[in-house]
Amino acid sequence: MVRRILVTSGLPYANGHIHIGHLVEYIQTDIWVRFQKLMGNDVTFICGDDTHGTTMMLRARSEGRTEEEIIAAMHEAHLCDFTGFGIEFDFYGTTHSEENRLICTEIWSALRQAGLVVESEIEQLYDTEANTFLADRFVKGTCPVCGKKDQFGDNCECGAHYSPTDLTDAVSTITGTKPVLRKAKHLFVDIEKEHKFLDEWVHSGVLQPEITNYLTGQFLNNKLRSWDVSRPAPYFGFEIPDSAGNYWYVWFDAPSGYIGSTWQWCKLSGRNFDEIWRNNSTEVHHFIGKDITYFHTLFWPTMLKAAGLTLPRKVHVHGFLTVNGEKMAKRRGTFILAATYLKHLNPDYLRYFYATKTSGRVDDLDLNFEELESRVNSDLVGNLVNLASRTAKFVQHTGLSSRYPDDGGLFEQGAVVGKEIAEAYENCDFGKAIRLIMECGNRANKFIEDNAPWSMRSDSGRASELQDICTIGLNLFRQMVIYLAPVLPKLKSEAEKLLNTKIQNWTDSCKPVKGVSISQYKHLITRVDHAAIERIIEESKQQDATINPVIFQDSDDVLKAEPLLEGKISIDDFTKVDLRVARVIEASEVEGARKLLRLRLSFGGNESRQVFAGIKSAYKPEELVGRLVVCVANLQPRQMKFGLSEGMVVAAGLGGDEIFLISPDNGAKPGMRLH
Repeated sequence: MVRRILVTSGLPYANGHIHIGHLVEYIQTDIWVRFQKLMGNDVTFICGDDTHGTTMMLRARSEGRTEEEIIAAMHEAHLCDFTGFGIEFDFYGTTHSEENRLICTEIWSALRQAGLVVESEIEQLYDTEANTFLADRFVKGTCPVCGKKDQFGDNCECGAHYSPTDLTDAVSTITGTKPVLRKAKHLFVDIEKEHKFLDEWVHSGVLQPEITNYLTGQFLNNKLRSWDVSRPAPYFGFEIPDSAGNYWYVWFDAPSGYIGSTWQWCKLSGRNFDEIWRNNSTEVHHFIGKDITYFHTLFWPTMLKAAGLTLPRKVHVHGFLTVNGEKMAKRRGTFILAATYLKHLNPDYLRYFYATKTSGRVDDLDLNFEELESRVNSDLVGNLVNLASRTAKFVQHTGLSSRYPDDGGLFEQGAVVGKEIAEAYENCDFGKAIRLIMECGNRANKFIEDNAPWSMRSDSGRASELQDICTIGLNLFRQMVIYLAPVLPKLKSEAEKLLNTKIQNWTDSCKPVKGVSISQYKHLITRVDHAAIERIIEESKQQDATINPVIFQDSDDVLKAEPLLEGKISIDDFTKVDLRVARVIEASEVEGARKLLRLRLSFGGNESRQVFAGIKSAYKPEELVGRLVVCVANLQPRQMKFGLSEGMVVAAGLGGDEIFLISPDNGAKPGMRLH
């Protein structure tokens, strides 16, 4: 029976590029989708960009662009990265679509009718410098449960969930200032009313056991807290139709984006929308990271149930990526963008390595480049491709034998184990599937080694025997390629060209090919170039230098950021630059930044600004407090990962650690303009 399956991956945020940590999820999902399609099932893979929220609004302000312009540019960049890694969506949309707005409206109306929406005036943290209420992720402080510092405003690494106002020592991540409490009307979904339903659904087998246990212990054993689903203006998103000035929180319209994008795909493909999202026989499978389990397993099913939409059949939760046993970090060169990787290494290497490490559990996945190199070289080159390279050239002129020769049961043994391999793929235990496939390769290579076809090529009397041995070897190679097709789709295409035979279904692994011509052999997969790995790491270490706009140096040879002014300028152009004297009243290091110091500059009176300066190699924070500096005061603010930079200090240097701040003579006062 053909299964109808809708598959989604978590929506990447349209505020940044895809990195190798993201790819853990998208590669895993793509492998599972390709397997299901190879099994003959009716599968649709839907994804898209998550576009709404305060972050997008602030970025648009700082860059002088519209949110729609940023969304369009990132949409193209994301698709380029995904395509480079062989990830094929049936449709890739965005949450900023009319279809998604209409779906949100429909779900909202259903929640209202079910009596699940309640209104309440609450106190919320507000950034007086940025003039905006702070979303959970724009607040950091000390966890009220475990006491761990530098935790986000909605949840802690310890697993606790709370309100941003529960944090101690809370600061705004936008400006680094202490937020204040302001009142605003918010709308909530009372999910406690669906407690019984959620308890039953969570325990229905839709989740991995460890996720079920986590939800039970952390949430379902207690009264469920109402979900705050609105944000007051200013906010980039969809305004709530029956609550002017309020917008749906990004976590309301992000998962509904799965449905909105499906609707767009249905319009383009002629498929019936109700057949998918209003039909319990359709299997909906979500692939997500463990950090967003809370939203997908409590709020999301509540929304779907209220609207009478198809509930997920399975939520596949995965862990995080570490590199060499540690969190990804730019200073170590392990925060690697997808585009950086693609410049230097074959994407199939990463697809294969991630597959070997995927178990179907919620374990974190560790990327060790030495192990990747060893795995690829031994498994793909030394085991799999070795079968073809040692046999194809001997039958290039004769083709395969017209009947399949006696191989001592090797092909049949591989066909039988195919059932176990398929089961492993179904359960997302790709690591087990890989181990079983490589065992097939070990048996096949032993057969080739024992029969040594290269020793027969000059003996015309053994031509038929040579053809039979190579026919067996290439069929065993093809059988492995079929099993690896979900992981290595490009290799599948190359093998089809070599053997002049299409691979269309999983059951092709049970049917040996006979009598076909063989194309000239070309290298299918080459050994990993270790130097390429080193280039990736070195290039990744430099990424933060290219996005640091806060140091102005007067030598074009060493300017790493975009130059403020290029070429010759007129005096009119120069007078547009507002150079002001400022006093450093605070200075501190920036956690996670190799070059930056955070400065608080006073311009006299009550005016002060936060500026990030790339001067850490030349100055200690305590040396700067009280010092007069020159600041570009009318530079457009720029949102950085560490906060908002509202100017640029002026320095000179010859590159490296030679940086010299420009300071006015004694007697200058903060606020004075340079002439």
